[in-house]
Amino acid sequence: MQDRSSSQVLPPLVMSGPAGNLPNANDFVAYLDAIGKLDGNNCLLEWKTTTSRYPEEPNGLLALDPQLICYSWISGISDVALVAFVRKRFSEIQYLKTTITDIQREEFGRMVETTASHIEAGEFLPHSGIRFPQNGCISCPQLGLCLGNQQLVESKLVRRPGASDLDWLNELVD
Repeated sequence: MQDRSSSQVLPPLVMSGPAGNLPNANDFVAYLDAIGKLDGNNCLLEWKTTTSRYPEEPNGLLALDPQLICYSWISGISDVALVAFVRKRFSEIQYLKTTITDIQREEFGRMVETTASHIEAGEFLPHSGIRFPQNGCISCPQLGLCLGNQQLVESKLVRRPGASDLDWLNELVD
């Protein structure tokens, strides 16, 4: 088996003060698996063990993983990779790469600020997230909407008879 990665294990990263924008001098702590190289490119590495392969389609799905977004946010590293050790009859290693955008990191930072405020206020609100490999998003009929993939939207969403009666909703303006 060819070794595709090299890395260094890191101590926990602590983000606080102006960089983390957390209220009341709270710290945000993340334990990254590694920062290294995959296929010769520098990236953040997340190692997983699983009994089934992670989905590789549709394109862009891995970039929605909140753990990878979090690690990208705290480290400032855009290129991330998930290295999955798949334990099955014939074991394999799956290498999945993606890029986390500046916008995703900014949104995550705002979510961290909001969550910290809610925790301090004693409010614990439910929320959803992408988790692999048992990922409910794969069967979601609106999947293309969050990925910004119009072709996928059109293949998943089905117009029902009578829906054209609601076309006037598209004409509403603020």
